[in-house]
Amino acid sequence: MSDLELHKYLPKLPEAALQEFAEWCILTQAKAAGIEFTPDSTKLENLVPNEYIWQLIDQFMKVKPDPIKAGLVSTIAGQEADSHGLIGSAIMVDFVALYVKYSIPENGTTPEEAKTLITEAAIQQYEKLSELADKYNVKF
Repeated sequence: MSDLELHKYLPKLPEAALQEFAEWCILTQAKAAGIEFTPDSTKLENLVPNEYIWQLIDQFMKVKPDPIKAGLVSTIAGQEADSHGLIGSAIMVDFVALYVKYSIPENGTTPEEAKTLITEAAIQQYEKLSELADKYNVKF
């Protein structure tokens, strides 16, 4: 398996691929964390990928089924994303991927179970990102 640190790959992808990856993280993978989200599509219409990504993430971050957990996870994801030194859409997509990944372990799991779930989420994210890289003819 390749390196699961997605931030190394994100800047290589076109904005359209970043948009698809952000959508997948938010609309598909977040369900495993118990986060149900339906975006306001009227606010997403006719946006270029960069603006779409920012608007989608903004809407998603306003959904907080557990405000305490959401606050802790967003702090962890934000600090990690900041440390990666990305800019533009890449940093936002990095943040949301980390946020979703770290949100997946449900309350009450042991640290070992949580680590396993986070690793599984990271693998799923890497596989999806690789699929999009192939679609957009990007080599990692």
